[in-house]
Amino acid sequence: MKFSVTWLRRHLEFDADLPALLDAMVAAGLEVEHVEDPRERLAAFSVGRVAEAAPHPDADRLKVCQVETKDGTLQIVCGAPNARAGIYVAYAPVGAYVPGIDVTLTKAKIRGVESRGMMCSSRELELGDDHDGIMELADAPTVGAPLADALNLTDPVIDFETTPNRPDWLGVRGIARDLAAAGFGALKPAPSPRIDVASDVVRSVRMALPDGAETACPVFTGRMVTGVKNGPSPAWIQDALRAVGLRPINALVDITNYISMDRARPLHVFDADKLQDDVHVRLATDKEGFSALDGKDYVLEPSMCVIADAGGAIGLGGVMGGMASGCTEDTKNVFIECAYFDPSRTRATGGATGIVSDARYRFERGVDTGFIEEGLDLATEMVLELCGGAPGPVTIAGAIPDAPPSFAFEPKDVKRLTGADYDEDEIARLLEALGCELERTARRWRATPPTWRRDLTQSADLVEEVVRLKGYDDLTPVSLPATRPTPLPVHGPAQTRTIWVKRRLAEEGLLECVAWSFAHEADAAHFVDEGAEAPRLANPISQDLGVMRPSALPNLIRALQYNVDHGARDIALFELGPSYRGQDADDQETVAVGVRGGPASRDWASEPATDIYRVKADLLAAMEAASVNAASLQTATPAPRWYHPGRSGVLQQGPKRRLGYFGELHPAVLSALDVDGPIYAFEFILSRAPVPKRKATRTRPALDAAALLPVRRDFAFLVDEAVEAEALLKAVQGADKRAIAGVQLFDVYRGKGVADGEKSLALEVTYQPREQTYTDEELEALSAQVAAAASKAVGARLRGA
Repeated sequence: MKFSVTWLRRHLEFDADLPALLDAMVAAGLEVEHVEDPRERLAAFSVGRVAEAAPHPDADRLKVCQVETKDGTLQIVCGAPNARAGIYVAYAPVGAYVPGIDVTLTKAKIRGVESRGMMCSSRELELGDDHDGIMELADAPTVGAPLADALNLTDPVIDFETTPNRPDWLGVRGIARDLAAAGFGALKPAPSPRIDVASDVVRSVRMALPDGAETACPVFTGRMVTGVKNGPSPAWIQDALRAVGLRPINALVDITNYISMDRARPLHVFDADKLQDDVHVRLATDKEGFSALDGKDYVLEPSMCVIADAGGAIGLGGVMGGMASGCTEDTKNVFIECAYFDPSRTRATGGATGIVSDARYRFERGVDTGFIEEGLDLATEMVLELCGGAPGPVTIAGAIPDAPPSFAFEPKDVKRLTGADYDEDEIARLLEALGCELERTARRWRATPPTWRRDLTQSADLVEEVVRLKGYDDLTPVSLPATRPTPLPVHGPAQTRTIWVKRRLAEEGLLECVAWSFAHEADAAHFVDEGAEAPRLANPISQDLGVMRPSALPNLIRALQYNVDHGARDIALFELGPSYRGQDADDQETVAVGVRGGPASRDWASEPATDIYRVKADLLAAMEAASVNAASLQTATPAPRWYHPGRSGVLQQGPKRRLGYFGELHPAVLSALDVDGPIYAFEFILSRAPVPKRKATRTRPALDAAALLPVRRDFAFLVDEAVEAEALLKAVQGADKRAIAGVQLFDVYRGKGVADGEKSLALEVTYQPREQTYTDEELEALSAQVAAAASKAVGARLRGA
């Protein structure tokens, strides 16, 4: 929201300077974002006078001017058609920055003639749209005087941030009211216009809203004014509108824009001669066309509220008027509209059409329902004052919404909630200055908020207003009494498990990252299954973060590459957080993801370069921290498509429970991300792992340790080439779980003595006696059990047997 200091003075009487005003605004909660002072913006420009203008010797369209300036008489080459002797101009010296053309002036030769400086047009100084010639200053100002003074552009413009619950701040009157309530200046009275009906011309209005949609437009008021004479608005209105970034159009349009900014009351003026029959308010028909005042055509939806006549939609309720009924210089009779449109429907309509307008900005936040008829009168008064005409009677359709309900308010709540001890009369003064009506009794008050403050609904809201107006700096910190000890946070099993996984990965040498849960759509496309898409965001915070991440890998890979680009070596990163495979809540998974890569360290004592076995160890460590039984895991292939197909694997508990992936990332994926490889990664889908259950134990488990030496035997099995060593290891381990303490693969052989399509797997099996040493017969029996289990599980046979 923007306003000029001069505009504010029309409603607020004060003598303080600009810094004091800004301090008062910030103290009252109006967060100032920017102050534009025309004096500073135009500081480099001053008044000049053309003393002589002669034709350029080598260019028909150029003139060589001798210009009197604050720097003396200078020669300036100019191509403006109105450059002539005797006019006063806007002079820009060498070194000045001209914003309209984005150029910093230097001494130059134009077609062989030296030129020092420039004479500027309105557009070049961003003071208007005129670019047909240089700016001509009226009233013979003093040569060398600041241009801002000559143009009377000395009015600072303040831009501040408004919160959605304060639509009254979207009008200068509302800002002045709050500042006066806070003790900064005195609020000037706003006279109520009195319109004497001078014409019997009326335009009937009817509500044609279906049942259930009456709230789309609860009330619509209008008045005919005949015999108006449209034209440019007066300078004070044009200056006010330009100060806040609005372009003056004509008096009728400028009046509505002025009232919208001045009183936060959007209105619309129709050219009555362009209306076909009566005006009615209805919902749009499906695929109905509408030509708006912004020059664009829109296709409307049945949920949108429109103002229409017999020819179709002439206005989009709460958003924008139509081109067909717009006012021009030839307009003679007008129909002034002042209505109330539902904020939610207005917001939806604006979002669906993409129209951004001052009216929509105000209606979707809620305008003052108590300023409908008075707003119509105010617009009528300004039309009569600037354009003349004869006003007709007011037409009303619907009913004005009820005022906000009253509620109980206890003044002692101010001290109870904030610790501030204010006198009751002072509290009442502040609230009444905001427009609240108070019924005071000995025990409890009753407050009725004004129609422009529907955000006040309970006692705590009034407490907040009192403290805001008095100033938060006036509050004395008060410690609240401790009613009971603060309980320590209690983590559930799932939360505890994530903590242990983080700690274990940190122990493995990985650094934790916390990245966005969003990702770039192009990056995410490489980390979804073939034909799938990452969930899109309806309202992303930026184009680079347009989807929910299907994996944490893209962001970690980017982070790894960023560190490599800045000279880091041997990078190891991990993140524990969510990933998203679809739009439903069931598609969200908790994952622990890690990456290793980057140039290896040149230290002779450093560990070897990262490989697939290192990230597999990371994955197993994370699973162990999550209490996943390693003995229950199977290694399988293939890993997802973003892994190298021959250098990756899957850890699973059966084919339907894939808990994690590990391996080298696919070179094509890294190339698409413009990342240097190789990079090794692992993914542990923590939410798929079963949460361990706590078992109540009364006694401590006994230490299962044996005093006897183990016995080791070697076995060489012939198996088909397709048989995985892990399957053989598990089969042998299960032959006798109590006797067999360990199984280790120590050799794989292919060649002479082994048939084609087969391989020899050599295992070392460790037997652990418990109570007494094994006899030869017992060892032979155990060996037979091992051979039988291997044969039954994978069809293995002892080599040489």
